[in-house]
Amino acid sequence: MTIIRAIGISALTSAMLVSGSTFAANVIEGQRIYNQHCIGCHGPGGHSAIPNAPHFSRGERLMQPDMMLLATIKSGKIMMPSFAGILRDQEILDVIAYLRTLQR
Repeated sequence: MTIIRAIGISALTSAMLVSGSTFAANVIEGQRIYNQHCIGCHGPGGHSAIPNAPHFSRGERLMQPDMMLLATIKSGKIMMPSFAGILRDQEILDVIAYLRTLQR
């Protein structure tokens, strides 16, 4: 039974990679996108530039799974605009990967 599960997971992973729906996050691309779209409010290095924006350098709000963060970024929150239609999911995941490198 374990072998069947392993084969099933392997096949699923392969199918996802072939379909192009899953790629490893690109931290360098995430930094570029962050500098273009996020730095004005969240500041350089994740040091918040406006009141109530999370300090990513302290890990604020980064204790959530990537998919929850992706949903928040796509829908927006309070003063943060929605990035749905502006950034693709992969680009948002790249930004999240970059944000995780800012934690001290």
